[in-house]
Amino acid sequence: MFIRRTKTRTVGTQDHYFTFRLVKSVRIGNKVRQRTLLNLGAHFDLPPAQWSLLYQRLDDLLAGQATLMDYPEEVDNHAQHIVAQLLSRQAETSPDADDTSSTGDQQSVDVDSLQLVRPRTVGVEHVGLWAMQQVGLPALLASLGLNSRQQAAAVASIIGRLAAPGSERATHRWLRDTSALGDLLQVDFENYSLMQLYRASDALMAHREAIEAHLFGAAMTLFELQPTVTLYDLTNTYFEGDAGSQEKAQRGHSKEKRSDCPLLTLGLMLDASGFVRRSQVFAGNVSEPHTLAEMLTALQAPKGALVVMDRGIATQDRITWLAAQGYRYLVVSRERKRTFDLASAMTVTTATQQPVHLHKVLSEDGQEARLYCYSEAREEKEKAIAERLAKRFENALTTLSEGLSRPRTQKRIDKIWQRIGRLKEKSRGVAQHYDIDVTSSEDGTQALAITWRRQPVNGSMLTHPGVYCLRSNQTDWDEETLWRTYITLTDLEAVFRSLKSELGLRPIYHHKALRTEGHLFITVIAYQLVQVIRRRLRQHGQRESWTLLRRILNGQQRITATFRRADDCALHVRKATVAESAQREIYQALGISETPGGIQKTII
Repeated sequence: MFIRRTKTRTVGTQDHYFTFRLVKSVRIGNKVRQRTLLNLGAHFDLPPAQWSLLYQRLDDLLAGQATLMDYPEEVDNHAQHIVAQLLSRQAETSPDADDTSSTGDQQSVDVDSLQLVRPRTVGVEHVGLWAMQQVGLPALLASLGLNSRQQAAAVASIIGRLAAPGSERATHRWLRDTSALGDLLQVDFENYSLMQLYRASDALMAHREAIEAHLFGAAMTLFELQPTVTLYDLTNTYFEGDAGSQEKAQRGHSKEKRSDCPLLTLGLMLDASGFVRRSQVFAGNVSEPHTLAEMLTALQAPKGALVVMDRGIATQDRITWLAAQGYRYLVVSRERKRTFDLASAMTVTTATQQPVHLHKVLSEDGQEARLYCYSEAREEKEKAIAERLAKRFENALTTLSEGLSRPRTQKRIDKIWQRIGRLKEKSRGVAQHYDIDVTSSEDGTQALAITWRRQPVNGSMLTHPGVYCLRSNQTDWDEETLWRTYITLTDLEAVFRSLKSELGLRPIYHHKALRTEGHLFITVIAYQLVQVIRRRLRQHGQRESWTLLRRILNGQQRITATFRRADDCALHVRKATVAESAQREIYQALGISETPGGIQKTII
């Protein structure tokens, strides 16, 4: 066995380059012939000085012999990869290992010679590929003109975001060192370069609208759903380090408290079922209300569609525009004064059996309904928030007042009022409930004391905690229908939490605008697959988060077991570990095999 450096040329340009091939001499009759066992590619980078060690390590691994020699790490890594490819090509594969009725393949082996090598995770990969097949994504990528390597790289990028969220560089390492996705797809991802993942991202972005439309339509068909309402909201994520020359990377208000970094804004349109209808990337400093018309136009939302938005987007201008364009709307009112008539209210219960009281009032012209809502659970939460803010504000006033009695502290009355003004700005609105007075010296230049009294403003969170108001031009709906339709917006908030915490939306390291948007788009595709998986599992009573499902599934791995046989040959068996009960329940709910990749047996 030896490595041959072979000169070849490209088909199109006829440029010369060199590839490396693993070659073995075999005797055929009276002649010796050289057979190519494996094409190692043009990027085989092991120094020639270490090739002899590589040959020895390959012989040990293929023969199933324990080695007494301490091989360099790079030699061992190359040898493990080459042996895995050789065994995969020569293996006899049994795709269904669940049949226990057969007596199986009985062989005599030396138990003490057992070696277990190349453990790779397979559970999330197995489930992710199932979800892709359910929505027809592999067939769609082929129909869009992606070649086989682009398709494999695109699938790997998406599955990598499901299993090990991170950058494309992290996904590349995951494919090489951790995952058995290559086993399932019969693709050698260890020979894929990082650039191939980037180009796969570019290819996905080139067909963004077609992919989003297909995935949404496939999900509606798969679960027999009808599009109902349109949920719209935005979130932003930040760049680590330099954002390069990206025009959309702008500083603004970060929802993750990272306003020190350049931001990007991701807008999503979802159906009430939780599946994404459309996504779009905006500048980090974009004004939320100004994106609505652009997104609805891009979505080609039909006239009469119901648009549900939160308070940050629902300005009066946007509401007027929606009504003028023929859309129905259901939004959180921006009115600052709170009011509620408990005597006229009806009561509904939430999914957690918490009561919510509702009171519907029509406008004088009958064109709009206001739904006043009061939640006891929300009241407790808002009381705690208000008390915390009030305590913080009072502590700051106390500190400022105590400083007036200490030497070498600011006592000029104009400066004291300036500091009180700054405290009010930082109080998040709680300062409006305080009457503050500063006692001055006889000449009016020095502050002697600061006193305050809490005086809650009527109609505010302090006097009406737990109260909020919804606005809608859907005036013929009753209170419960309006409220239950609105709370679907909480699904969108859960989407953003999933994108950021479970699927690696943040942070962004890319320097090219297309690659940045590609990173976000891959995350959105991965989210769609998570929705398919979790919705099917919910039909079987399983409601675990994706974080927990991923932890459970990552426990199953594919491993190669090597034995010495009685005839001095080596038996190599590659298969998945036995699914544990939690993994088995997931597979049974999805209707897929408990032994991903089947069994591969090779005798050398």
